[in-house]
Amino acid sequence: MAAVSYPRRLADLAAADPDRPAVTCGTDTVTRAQLEARADRLARHLRRRGVTAGDMVTVALPNSVEWVVAVVAAWKLGAIPQPVSPKLPPRELQAIIDLAQSKVVLGPDSGDLPGDGPDYGQGLGSGHGSGDHVGDRDSDHVGDGSRGGLDGGDIGDDEPLPDVVSPAWKAPTSGGSTGRPKLIVAGEPARIDTDEPPGLRLQPDGCLVMPGPLYHNGPIVWSLRALLWGAHVVVLPRFDAAETLRLIAAHRADIVYVVPTMMKRISRLPDDERLGPDLSSLRTVWHLAEPCPPWLKQEWIDWLGADTIMELYAGTEAQVATVISGREWLEHRGSVGRPLGGEITVLDADGEPVPPGTVGEVWLRSGRSEPTYRYVGTEARTREGGWESLGDLGWVDGDGYLYLADRMQDMILSGGANIYPAEVEAVINEHPAVRSCAVIGLPDDDLGSRAHAIVEADEGTVDPEDLRAFVRERLVAYKVPRTWELVRESLRDDAGKVRRVALRADRLPT
Repeated sequence: MAAVSYPRRLADLAAADPDRPAVTCGTDTVTRAQLEARADRLARHLRRRGVTAGDMVTVALPNSVEWVVAVVAAWKLGAIPQPVSPKLPPRELQAIIDLAQSKVVLGPDSGDLPGDGPDYGQGLGSGHGSGDHVGDRDSDHVGDGSRGGLDGGDIGDDEPLPDVVSPAWKAPTSGGSTGRPKLIVAGEPARIDTDEPPGLRLQPDGCLVMPGPLYHNGPIVWSLRALLWGAHVVVLPRFDAAETLRLIAAHRADIVYVVPTMMKRISRLPDDERLGPDLSSLRTVWHLAEPCPPWLKQEWIDWLGADTIMELYAGTEAQVATVISGREWLEHRGSVGRPLGGEITVLDADGEPVPPGTVGEVWLRSGRSEPTYRYVGTEARTREGGWESLGDLGWVDGDGYLYLADRMQDMILSGGANIYPAEVEAVINEHPAVRSCAVIGLPDDDLGSRAHAIVEADEGTVDPEDLRAFVRERLVAYKVPRTWELVRESLRDDAGKVRRVALRADRLPT
């Protein structure tokens, strides 16, 4: 066994090849040695602000080298990096900070947040949910301390950093069906066994191109695992179809992570932009996060080869994952693969197993002895025997391959992001002119699904554009409904229930 802490692993990589590129984002590149130096400085800065082992550090930075520096700095103190979107409205961010009990928030300015949180740069305050806000909402640099002082600068702290292991290597967020956010704290500590293979078809000292947002779980997993195995991690500041291909060619990347929405936009590029870059170095295209239309997957298999295309299905909770190669998929079209390291069963509404090919609720059981995660802010949906459900519907064929019918009856998957209607409805219902509302998912050629808001209000009392602006002030942009409909009839029954399935069916093309 060669199990070492994440900080120790990164330090060893830096010692072995200090000048090798570690992370690139836009025009900014840091070597392994530079990443170590910058993370050390920030870790000492965070330590002065009271961050200790087991604390959560909320990272609200955009895709950048600085995002990686912040995560590594948290690990160096045995703290838990807690990534969030840098575009969260203040109230939504504050709800997450309250759950995480964050000692420090890297990114947003405390002046934007409600309540009586500590002033910018003025120590830790109570340290109980308000968070110490280091930097500003527009900060995109955690390097030289010139913007917000996130690097720590020359703080006169020469005490060595201890070699510690964070009890959880990440704690990303997810919206909840109750309209409240939750944290999904990893069950794995920040420790790596270098005698084990890297997994995910990662290559030691390879190169990963990551066009996805780093606060989402998939990009977190792929980027940080690649970093820990010595790969050069090339992150796009934001997704751009042509730039993704250009970076694969420029850096001779062997692996790229995408979601089907990205795949569609890349497929729609003009031939000279799609076929021009040299992608011969590319060994693996991972796609996940939302269902991939069979026609689109076939296009990519025809373009890059069946052995290159890989799909993974799993929740952030990581009880079980299924994986399928493009070659397997051609024999089981539409499947997301067979389970690895655990079990899957499909049950009907009464909790009874259904025959192969029959749609039911997908239940997962981990094969690990220790929990793979813990929730903060919600409870897991469980059954006797260690089974858990993420609310997905699907079926299994006679060979044990899983097929997904949908992901939660009411949840909307839009561009790879989960949108929970109850959360959006709770905000819309705050508007004084709204009587009631329902948010449903409707088909969208680009995003797969789009959020559509049906609003009950008196005629002439509310304008859809005013509603959109109202909601945009309270929710991150991807959760704001893209289309709106005003109605006068009641959307809920006497018990206050809304039948979203019926509302959706009424609006689908016949």
